[in-house]
Amino acid sequence: MIEVKNLTKKYGSNAAVKDLSFTIDRDRIYGFLGPNGAGKSTTMNIITGYLSASEGSVTIDGYDILKDPIKAKKNIGYLPEIPPVYPDMTIREYLDFAGHLKGISGRKRKEAVSDVMERTGITGMKDRLIKNLSKGYMQRAGLAQAILGDPDVIILDEPTVGLDPGQIIEIRSLLRSLRSGHTILLSSHILQEISAVCDHIMIISKGRLVASDTTENITGSVRGLGKIELLVRGGLEEAKKAAQKVEGASKTSVTEGNEEGTVLVELGYPMEKDLREAVFYAFASSDVPILNMESRSHSLEDIYLELTGKDPAEEGEEPENDDKSGLDEKNAEGEPSADEIKTGDEKTEDKETVKTGAEETAGEEE
Repeated sequence: MIEVKNLTKKYGSNAAVKDLSFTIDRDRIYGFLGPNGAGKSTTMNIITGYLSASEGSVTIDGYDILKDPIKAKKNIGYLPEIPPVYPDMTIREYLDFAGHLKGISGRKRKEAVSDVMERTGITGMKDRLIKNLSKGYMQRAGLAQAILGDPDVIILDEPTVGLDPGQIIEIRSLLRSLRSGHTILLSSHILQEISAVCDHIMIISKGRLVASDTTENITGSVRGLGKIELLVRGGLEEAKKAAQKVEGASKTSVTEGNEEGTVLVELGYPMEKDLREAVFYAFASSDVPILNMESRSHSLEDIYLELTGKDPAEEGEEPENDDKSGLDEKNAEGEPSADEIKTGDEKTEDKETVKTGAEETAGEEE
């Protein structure tokens, strides 16, 4: 079980995560949903002990991730957004190394490595150097590392990024098979991905939890709701007054259209009513011509957009940057990093790589 209490993470004056609290139980798959920059990866990095929190606490199966990190981390399998792979190792070497780090010894490690390669569909690529793999296979190698050793808690950040449709279906099936006996948390900004495999959905926006419920309840909350979308000729005020005349409309949105002199109007309504005729007469009596009218049911996407609003990056908030999430508070406030104060010669030297004899031999064997 994972318990998060009043979690806050600040970078200078900017808060990437704000007073976040939730509990994740065993035998269920939880989906962490939100736009890019909402705080998903930051939260996962804190849960797994990669990043410290400014305030709050995280416990994994009763162990505090900061006060008792070794015991807490023994229960975690983690796939970050960028797979933690070693490019100059083969898949088999990498997974054997990961198994050694996890404390899996001897014969059990060899069996565990074979098992996760089979489950993630990478057995046929086991002797390939990771640097020569496609993004999809590299992602699957990272996933194999996460589930190696059968950890109680599995945390996956965007696990299907880079996979083709067939591979995505296979990974979804794998996640469902892991549900029993495990606590699984996966993040995505793709609603379809979350709703396809998760029992419980948590929606985060601007560092705050804005919704948390079972998939069935969230889906049920939008059933029976419809939306009429109009493109009309006229001004915003005229369109707004016309929309207010429509009896039975539950929600109205009026914005400028793409064409000059047009307005987009959205009207929410209960599906048991047909408001199209009422809409026609309301706009006709207001001398606001309707150029196009479409009626459709509300979707989970509508609820998601309503809850999350704009992307935080568009509003001037600090977007997530997992590559720099380990920076200390002082550096995050604006002091130059080591890379920023290097001379041009030093940067050039950093870019140059020298192969060791072992690496050259591995390249030749490939």
